[in-house]
Amino acid sequence: MADSNFDVIVIGAGVTGLTAAKEAVQSGLKTANIEALMFGGLVVNINELDGEPAGSGTDYASNLMMEISELGVENLSETVSAIASDGKLLSVTTDAGTHRARAVIIASGAKLKRLGIPGEMEFEYKGVSQCADCDGPMYKGEDVVVVGGGDSALQEALVLAEYAKQVHLVHRGARFRARQHLVDAVAKHANIVPVWNSVAEEILGGQMVERVRVRNVATKATTEIPSAGFFAYIGLQPTCDFAPAELARDADGFLITDAGLQTKIPGLIAAGAVRAGYGGMLTDAIADGTAAAKAAKVGG
Repeated sequence: MADSNFDVIVIGAGVTGLTAAKEAVQSGLKTANIEALMFGGLVVNINELDGEPAGSGTDYASNLMMEISELGVENLSETVSAIASDGKLLSVTTDAGTHRARAVIIASGAKLKRLGIPGEMEFEYKGVSQCADCDGPMYKGEDVVVVGGGDSALQEALVLAEYAKQVHLVHRGARFRARQHLVDAVAKHANIVPVWNSVAEEILGGQMVERVRVRNVATKATTEIPSAGFFAYIGLQPTCDFAPAELARDADGFLITDAGLQTKIPGLIAAGAVRAGYGGMLTDAIADGTAAAKAAKVGG
């Protein structure tokens, strides 16, 4: 079983976590990065980043991962189960043992929410997807359904519009809440058809997705939209089940910190998509990672 000490342990290898690890090790701190899944987080699903920095999400995350490895960060492929105070240190328990550090940065991010409707789990990988960049080419000439009205939903609809015959954009409101340049871009695509004031109720099909039942929230009328693919982008939920129960959380479970990203436990920092108030842009992820490393150095 592993049992090791560090100055800083960063949990999560998304852009926030990788940035924090890079900044920490460059500050002379002995740093470990723990990630059970693939590095990069949600950004690796984006072929073309919107804004700065430019390029693909995979390339950006890959370059960060190589940088921290070359700088001497110890990358641990382990699953974190608990964090606790251990004297003047914090202990991080994983499936491989226990690691200790003066500061721990929780940068474990968030995952896309599920709608929880019939057919969503049954048709996963059979037409239900959460990555338009990955799976868009599979739907060339087909109809697809995207659910949501925020930035992510519109971004994914725009990707799918390059392949699909028609993209049905189902939104429970009467107007999108996404940034205006995305709303304008969607309006320019004749094959993106908004389905206003509606929610998806069920995904139907045989071996694969064939249609989606939607309900108008005002009239209660239902209709079935022919569709080979289904993509829901209705927000995020934090991945921080391992965090101490005494940490403050908002109504959606995101960790609450002070302005310096500190939680109520000394030395325990939360940054990026796992914390309440996070901005959501790639530039915000980078800024949070940088600030978290600074907080860890000061706290250590």
